[in-house]
Amino acid sequence: MSDHRSVPALVLADAFDWSATPFGAVAGWPSALRTAAGMVLQSRQPMCVMWGAGLRLLFNDGYRTLLGARAHGGVMGRPFREVWPELADLAGPMLDDVLRGHATGAVEDHPFTVERNGYPEQIYVTFFTSPIHDDAGMIAGLVVTCVETTARVASRRERDDAMERLRLLDEIGEATRVASEPRAIMEEATRLLGEHLGVTRVAYADLEPDNDRFTIRHDWRVPGAISTAGVYSLDLFGSRATSNLRIGRTLVINDVDVELAPGDGDGMFNSIGIKAIICCPLVKGGHLVAMMAVHQVHPRRWTAEELALVEAVVERCWAHIERVRSTEALREADRHKSEFLAVLAHELRNPLAPIRNGLELLRLSGGSRETVARVGGMMDRQLSHMTHLIDDLLDIARVSSGKIVLHRELTDLQRIVAVAIEATQPALDAAGHKLSVRLPDTPQPVDADPVRISQVIGNLLTNAAKYTPRNGRICVTAHAEEGVAVVQVADNGIGIAPESLDAVFDMFTQVARHVERSNGGLGIGLSLVRRLVALHGGTATAASAGPGQGSTFTIRLPLAEASPMAAGDAPPAPDAAAGRRLRILIADDNVDAAHSLADLLALEGHDIRVAADGAGALELAAGFQPEVVFLDIGMPGMDGYETARRLRAMPGMQAIRLAALTGWGAAEDRARGRAAGFDHHLLKPAVPAEVRAVLAVA
Repeated sequence: MSDHRSVPALVLADAFDWSATPFGAVAGWPSALRTAAGMVLQSRQPMCVMWGAGLRLLFNDGYRTLLGARAHGGVMGRPFREVWPELADLAGPMLDDVLRGHATGAVEDHPFTVERNGYPEQIYVTFFTSPIHDDAGMIAGLVVTCVETTARVASRRERDDAMERLRLLDEIGEATRVASEPRAIMEEATRLLGEHLGVTRVAYADLEPDNDRFTIRHDWRVPGAISTAGVYSLDLFGSRATSNLRIGRTLVINDVDVELAPGDGDGMFNSIGIKAIICCPLVKGGHLVAMMAVHQVHPRRWTAEELALVEAVVERCWAHIERVRSTEALREADRHKSEFLAVLAHELRNPLAPIRNGLELLRLSGGSRETVARVGGMMDRQLSHMTHLIDDLLDIARVSSGKIVLHRELTDLQRIVAVAIEATQPALDAAGHKLSVRLPDTPQPVDADPVRISQVIGNLLTNAAKYTPRNGRICVTAHAEEGVAVVQVADNGIGIAPESLDAVFDMFTQVARHVERSNGGLGIGLSLVRRLVALHGGTATAASAGPGQGSTFTIRLPLAEASPMAAGDAPPAPDAAAGRRLRILIADDNVDAAHSLADLLALEGHDIRVAADGAGALELAAGFQPEVVFLDIGMPGMDGYETARRLRAMPGMQAIRLAALTGWGAAEDRARGRAAGFDHHLLKPAVPAEVRAVLAVA
């Protein structure tokens, strides 16, 4: 700083006695200096006069406020350099220029740390400096006006930060817009955010379905920092983290060692090198779906702007990831659909080939009893297989649309298992499998639809038969544990890879298609198992030690409290061998189906008439007066429902037995049939035993 005693007008101020009052002290000053001092002391704006050697200070109350704690301790009259040492190097040259008359100087938006109310506070001030000229035109001193610009600087900084955040978000959006897989999005988003904030690590995590565990899929980190990728429980990070994250509140910790109680998460944070953290949870539809965490290796006071930025990034990152995952899911669904259609075509053709061959054999054999018996058995098996495929298709459609109706009753699980084994025994025998069964000695009562649960166990046995090489071992066990009936079907077959254990229950999914199977399938059997069991309030799971190690499928069903119905309480089956000759009318637009059924019934001695549509059926019925009518529902023109209503309205037709023949078997289809006047509802192709049961009660 220059020595200004060489300026003549300032010599008068060197003798100033600072023990006197400020107004009294300036009495001997040049008039211009006294005038400036008076103006300064009376102004509310922070101002001071600088004069004499070292530029001593004379300041007003406004300037005293600006000084904060520095205003105490007799700083009035002390040199500028002593009061503002941080300004000496910056403002000294500027003040020299002003004193030499070169210019009016200013220092804009300079930061200061002042102590106010006992706390340090950073402020920004702009100083405007002007010379004071005496009567001879010499510079007698300086007037300094101070304007605090903290609010303006904060506003400008906030605006700049906002623009920087927008630029970062745009950069993340552009970098991830063309990404074709979730990991690429995570890599770019975490890297850009981490470099922008200058942190140690940025991690992205998905929440697991149980909403208790989360999986860090990827973390960007500075060189030397460890990776935190893996599966964690929320509870590991202490009560504060758990309570915040579960409700979707951002977790902010500036200093782990200070803010967390010992044993309440501090150990976990320290084990992965974290002293400060922002963790933003993302809640969608009331569920925690994702998190993004920003880690700092040392304590750090996070700003509101940094919190807002992390929250914006995790929102955008998740949206991009879900977009990619949705696209992947659509592709996967399309692939499954294509595979399913190919398998469906294959599986439906499989039974058609032996049936066609069988027909040719019958034609060439000339009606040989031995050939008829052998070919007839083969054709019956193939038709049963095709019917099973179609039934599975219909069932999965009903379950998926919520239209399946359970006919629950109190029954013994052992009976259900026995029925399932009886139905699948031919397939097991054909593959040479050895079946062992271990059931409890006491009844296991369940409140269930016995047909559907038998179907579930049958599907598991069929699955085991298909995926176990010939002459394998299959074991069915059942037991009770804690109010739950547990049924397991285990095999020593091809096994399941760990990553596929849950996928085997997905629609149209088959594991290890390349393995030769004794029977085909559409990949819906296990999906149907899980859904039917779920409708009963139970669960279905798969377990395997891996490929080649066999599989175990387990279903769990709630046990009922009461005892199951005794075997003697079952209603008697209808007598299908009544032997009475009946007048039967068949109406079906499928000529082959109608006449083949007519031929079968004629062989049993019944009097048959056949119509190709509803109008023809009404015309025949008027003169024939049938006792039993089989009506196809899907006839052109007048459908089966309308035909049934009109038949019921004809004179003398109120007591006839009406049976629907249809491919539609949902609950609403059956209800519509009853409303139209049908007594029975038979699914195509009608099993001869079901047809005879209709005739038995006519």
